[in-house]
Amino acid sequence: MAVYFLNLKTFGRSGGSSAVSAAAYRAGERIRDERTGRVHDHTGRRDVLHKEIMLPSHLEDSGLSWANERSDLWNAAERAETRKNARVAREYLVALPAELDHDQRLALVRGFSRELTDRYRFALDLAVHAPRDFPGSDPRNFHAHLLATTREITADGLTSKTMLELNDANRRDRGLPPVIHELLYVRERWAAVTNEALRDAHVAVRVDHRSLAAQGIDREPYPQIPRAAFEMERHGYRSAQAERLRAEFAMRVQERLQAARERATEGGPLLERDQESRVRRPQTLQEIRRQAREDWLRLKRESSGESSAAQEHANDEDLSR
Repeated sequence: MAVYFLNLKTFGRSGGSSAVSAAAYRAGERIRDERTGRVHDHTGRRDVLHKEIMLPSHLEDSGLSWANERSDLWNAAERAETRKNARVAREYLVALPAELDHDQRLALVRGFSRELTDRYRFALDLAVHAPRDFPGSDPRNFHAHLLATTREITADGLTSKTMLELNDANRRDRGLPPVIHELLYVRERWAAVTNEALRDAHVAVRVDHRSLAAQGIDREPYPQIPRAAFEMERHGYRSAQAERLRAEFAMRVQERLQAARERATEGGPLLERDQESRVRRPQTLQEIRRQAREDWLRLKRESSGESSAAQEHANDEDLSR
């Protein structure tokens, strides 16, 4: 069944990240970082189904040849930043419905990418990946990386920071709402366009970007297995931490089922607190982060962990940080 997953990650120099490295890894290419002199070679990848650079619609025919060259674009993004703690790129990671075929998935993510480039005026490097062929990986794990510049792209190059990079004080001065509203908007739009694609393909399933509580779903969220524990198990080792978390989850599920059975035997209307727990509530930032983390960890349990290619990418897929 199609699952909703969209999360956002930023790449900054304070964390040792490089936009050139991130782009080479996701596209499966060999690119030299002109700032550091390092060569990032990921030409051995065989899971890259599609890759392209997208510019805002008004620049598509502007002849910006440098912006359509991956090496030129991301080295320009690095040169544009002078601060040692500068943010050099943003990434949207999305899960693509396995119920769609390749062309339908590509049309879905390309349309969504176009919305982003026109809204934020950045350059976006799109890479669609197939499920990794590792033991225990899920063959339905099609996904896409949307790597975006932190600066607007114009005929003059990469210029001012996009509105995503403005702090709330600067946004307020420009009459814009807090930046959290951008995350809310993008999460809702990904759900909407995904459901439109599923509907057009005559697929009955739908996705929902809201938390379980907001959807009125009364169940325990899946346990959050830390990355280190997940990697231990993926390589055939036992993880006491992962086993403990699953046992605690199973206990919570049993307690919830027992409480439901007790309510059913008592008869009559649900207790007031049970009724209140089913009332839909608006999402808070904490709920969004928790749901994104939950979705991501579930996706990671079904995937191979793309970070094994190089140590510097050990956390590239963990977008909840």
